Amino acid sequence: MIRDLRVQCQDENTSLAPYAVKNSESQGRVYPEEQHPFRTDFQRDRDRILHSKAFRRLEHKTQVFLSGSGDHMRTRLTHTIEVAAISRTMARSLYLNEDLAETISLAHDLGHTPFGHAGERALNKIMASHGGFDHNLQALRIVDHLEIKYPSYDGINLTWEVRAGLVKHREAGKTKLNGKILPLHQSLEAQIADLADDLTYYGHDLDDGFDSGLISSEMLKGMAVWERAVERVKETGLAEAGAERFESYAIRCLIDNMVRDAICYSDKLLTEQNPANSGIVRELDRKLISFSPEYEKETLELRDFLYKNLYFHPKLERLNGMSLSRMSALFEAYTRNPEEMGNSAIKRIETDGLYRAAADYIAGMTDVFAQKEFTRICGLLI
Repeated sequence: MIRDLRVQCQDENTSLAPYAVKNSESQGRVYPEEQHPFRTDFQRDRDRILHSKAFRRLEHKTQVFLSGSGDHMRTRLTHTIEVAAISRTMARSLYLNEDLAETISLAHDLGHTPFGHAGERALNKIMASHGGFDHNLQALRIVDHLEIKYPSYDGINLTWEVRAGLVKHREAGKTKLNGKILPLHQSLEAQIADLADDLTYYGHDLDDGFDSGLISSEMLKGMAVWERAVERVKETGLAEAGAERFESYAIRCLIDNMVRDAICYSDKLLTEQNPANSGIVRELDRKLISFSPEYEKETLELRDFLYKNLYFHPKLERLNGMSLSRMSALFEAYTRNPEEMGNSAIKRIETDGLYRAAADYIAGMTDVFAQKEFTRICGLLI
């Protein structure tokens, strides 16, 4: 007996909530394709992302700390895998489409630059008078145009639902997809991927901060979201097990607490609103996947702590300054001498313009390649 596409679609229709996105409801692809006998459209999208060059490059793009900072520091790839795992848990718990939530999660960081958060800020500053740079819109640009896999069109021809899920709320009302402005809110599965991204980096950047020695658990004392996690650690008897074991388990509890809160509060919102289908979800004036108000306040407090004590730590600020100078040097070199870019970037100058082609080329680099290019071309600026 084979669990083919027909059986899987039947299972979706009977097991998922009415407001979940089903494969049979998909708005399809820009370039129509025959359906696969054993995989849904969202499963195929997931596999296309996993096999893309942009996804493989995430292994060598860092999250906060630059390459070489430590063997255990997170990369964009490890972060992406962690977000996808949490998204599946949340979607499964709420009777939503796990495949769609996972696929959006796997693609959400494809547009990130080299050199972590600092790299994006630098490229956005450089591109300020040329349309700016946003990693979410760049992810959409990658899957629609820059990734080359098929003989008759650019991009990897993902479904509308996955592509729409890559656009954040602040960009949705002014971003067109298939010629139409996107609604402010996307599917519940996209909302899950968005929230999972936030709570994952809250916890895991904290973990990397501990490993780096830039922050300590002592600095978090009195912070509500941290104290909740500490209480769970104490219940296990691990409170006196040593700093490393204590901090590691506390972060595990912190993330789990946030996931539990998001699932329970989202279920409350869904029960109250009870949207009849996935289309109505996009028409609502608010998100239905959310932390409770209490946890929302507490997680924002943690975010503010990370910005103050980690992301803008003097040690990282020096690295941030280096990132800006490197990105600026690369951009100046490529716009002055376009032939220094790769062939695909050179070909796009005619259709996309020199500045956007240069930004695409730089954004696609890994930390290591960007550093090598900086070393190679810095002589051009003398």
